[in-house]
Amino acid sequence: MFRKFPGYFFSLIFFLAARPDYANAQVVKPDSVVVSTLDSASAKKGKDTIILISDTSVTAKKADTVKQRSPASKAALRSALIPGWGQAYNKKYWKIPIVYGALAVPVATFTYNLKWYNKTRFAYTVRVTKDSANFDNIDPQLKPLSTESLRIYRNDFRRNVDYSVIAFLLLWGLNVVDAAVDGHLRDFNVSDDLSIRINPGYSPMANTNGLSIVLNIGKNNSGSRSVSR
Repeated sequence: MFRKFPGYFFSLIFFLAARPDYANAQVVKPDSVVVSTLDSASAKKGKDTIILISDTSVTAKKADTVKQRSPASKAALRSALIPGWGQAYNKKYWKIPIVYGALAVPVATFTYNLKWYNKTRFAYTVRVTKDSANFDNIDPQLKPLSTESLRIYRNDFRRNVDYSVIAFLLLWGLNVVDAAVDGHLRDFNVSDDLSIRINPGYSPMANTNGLSIVLNIGKNNSGSRSVSR
């Protein structure tokens, strides 16, 4: 009834039972460093022991670093939401009045042209339709103008309204760009520890006379580098 197992199957079971190292094998957990005990006999004889190192923690740290936004993107996002907010984030407070002063110009131009566009459009409509009942409601400055002049002024004011909107959007965009540039330069090193100069004279490195470009990095010129020419 029962099928006989081949002889090599029992040999394999006997081989595994005779190797106690597999029973003592450790389970490696993530983020751990262990010494493998798969070959303890080799370790006792002075042979090299295998070390298993998991790098999942390093990968997690890299992922967290990638997710973090740079100062430039944070400043740009703030200025895109509220003008001047990115400049305040970069601690460039003196730029905030400049930003709002620049934006105030197209706003004032938009308001002025929109007001006179409505007046000239109303006057032109009254003239064309010959609405005598509303003739007295025309602005006194527009009453002496002809119908053709009213049409030209109406179109000019309408075009200036569009230009004001475009100028406002462009200045808002420049405000975002300025905040992003300052965000990139927040960590830029401009200290006195960095310097470069050109010195004439003998260069022992090149064993000749000429000009040397000396770059000093750090205090007390501890990291100076020179290139002979």
